[in-house]
Formats: sequence, C-alpha cells, structure tokens
Amino acid sequence: MRDLENNSQIVRNFAPSWFAMVMGTGVFAITSMFYSEYISFLKYVAFFLYYLNIILFFFLLIPWVLRWVLFRERAMRDLKDPVLSNFYATIAIAMLVLSSDFMAIGKAPLFAEIFWFVGVPLTVFFAILTPYIVFTGEDVKIDHINPAWFIPPVGLIVIPMSGSLLVGNFGGITKEAIIFFNYFGWGSGFFLYLSLLAVCMYRFILHRPLPSILAPTIWINLGPIGAGSLALVNIVSASSFIHIKEPFFVFALIFWGFGIWWFIMAVVMTVHYLKKIDLPYALSWWAFTFPLGAYVASSHVLSGIFNMSLLDHIGFALYWLLVLMWVVTFFQTAKHIRCGTIFRDPTPSGPVSAEPLNNGGE
Repeated sequence: MRDLENNSQIVRNFAPSWFAMVMGTGVFAITSMFYSEYISFLKYVAFFLYYLNIILFFFLLIPWVLRWVLFRERAMRDLKDPVLSNFYATIAIAMLVLSSDFMAIGKAPLFAEIFWFVGVPLTVFFAILTPYIVFTGEDVKIDHINPAWFIPPVGLIVIPMSGSLLVGNFGGITKEAIIFFNYFGWGSGFFLYLSLLAVCMYRFILHRPLPSILAPTIWINLGPIGAGSLALVNIVSASSFIHIKEPFFVFALIFWGFGIWWFIMAVVMTVHYLKKIDLPYALSWWAFTFPLGAYVASSHVLSGIFNMSLLDHIGFALYWLLVLMWVVTFFQTAKHIRCGTIFRDPTPSGPVSAEPLNNGGE
C-alpha cells in the first residue's frame, strides 16, 4: 500500500521539466562524439550517453503520460501557469535532440525521422500555446519573468539542427515541408528570443534578483545562442538554393560571440548566488547542461568552417565544464530520487511557482 501511495505521489508531482535531463544528456553525447577526434575514448562516452538518453526518454515518458491521465487537473494547472508552462516544451525539444542523436551517433535515420516528425508539431504547439497563456493571463507579474521563457523559442531554433540533416532523405513535397519548417523554426525562434531577451533584461535591471530555485535558468541564455549558431550553419549548408553561404556563416559567428558575454555573466551570477544568496539543488540545475552543450557544439562546428583553432580550444575547454556540470547534476538528481524528496508536494513561494523545479525538500 505504501508503494502504491509513493508511486501515486511520483506521478502527481512529476514535473514537466524532467525532460531537460534528456536535452542535456543528448547534447553531451553529441559533443562527446565531436571531440572524440581528439580523445578517442570520448567515442565510448558518446555511445554510453546515447543509449542512456534513449532509456531516460521512455522512462520519463511513463509518468508524464500518467499524470495527464490520472491527475489532469494538476497538469492543466501547471500548463496555465506563466512560469511552469514553459517547461512543457522540454518534452518536444527532447525529441528533437534525440533525433540529432540518432543521426550523429546512432546512424539511424529512420528513428531520427520519426522523432523529428513527432517533435516538430509538438514544439510548434507549445511555442504558440505558452505565449498565448502569458498574453491572455490576467495575473502575470514581473516576478514571473525569467530565462525559462526562452525554452519554447529554443525549441523552434532546435528544429533545423536535425531537420537540416534530414533534407537529403526526402524529395518532393516532403522535402519542401522539411525546408519550410527549418526556416520557420529558426526565424520565429530567433526573433522570439530577441523579444523575450529585452523583457528579461528589463526584469534583471529593474526588479529583484531571481529566486534561488530559478537562478540556474540564467544559463538558458546560452541555449538560443549556441543552438541558433549551430542551426543556422546546418540550415544554410543544407540549402542548395543558397549559393553564397559565407555571410550567413559570419552572422553565426557574430551570434556565437554574444555567447561569450553571456557565459561570463552566467558564471559570475552563479558564483554570486553561491556566495551571497543560495543555490539549493533543484531540477533547474539541468539548465546548466543543454545550453552550455549547445554552445560547445556550435564552437566546434564554427571552428571547422572558419579554420579557427581558438574557437575549438574554447569549445573543448567548455566541454570539460559541461562534463563537470552534467556529472554533478546527474548524481544530485539520482540522490534526490533515491531519497524521494524530489517528488514531495512543493510549496510555491510568492507568485513564482516552483513545482517543476522542486528543490528536493532542502
């Protein structure tokens, strides 16, 4: 009976942000494969993470679906929340990241296509639904503004990361549809990011700091930059109708340069929280992984295009930071799963709900 109650609690309090684990592990696998050309052992790391990520996705999918079946009211409540709703997009982005894993590591185009064709409409759905919730919400406050609002735009930008690799697998109207969604995803995601960046900057400058549980989301700023630079390179490289590609690559490099500033700011702000405020474990710690991993991947790809070893040295150095971030976050998550604290019914603090970022009861 106790086991039944515990399982019920896990499903009831299961946070949509769990799929950020799949996003972070997926990009960690890809970057490990990239840098296996320097350290051959990393190829085995990449395959281990690849298979682990597939298991993680389907394992997390079970409570995610059950929550909608057994606790629909709680799931709907979170979906309508101006903070929590942003994390629902992580399941769609996880599918797109897995699609890239299947292409870059598993060499399994069929599975890559399946995950991409399912992930794209789901990504677009959340990219429209989440802003709609904010646009029509009467209780949205400045406290709700945080970099997690970038998650739906990041999903749109990630569409061409693997979508551009699938263009050559099809012809006719299907190929045109893939190209359409690649450009639609990057264009809409990029400009949504710029718009929301201005809003977040306003909050950072004129409002109190983010609550500790949301502090790691500062790293999400690297997500649209890293994924955006990489996706732009991929989409242009796969576009036979673009004959002069260099200007697009240069813009990707400029966009990448903005990430250096955000990386330094993210490190400084993380240290600030560690020393001056607090940084308790929460599922939001997975924000340390995917954005940084996307930036590492873009550094490696851009270094090859421009034949600039410095970019690859920067990316390789950040890769080891990614290793540290992933290992610490993974084992902290495992620790809180074992203790069961991560599935406790959280108590929201102020207007910013904390359910998908459960702090494990600390």
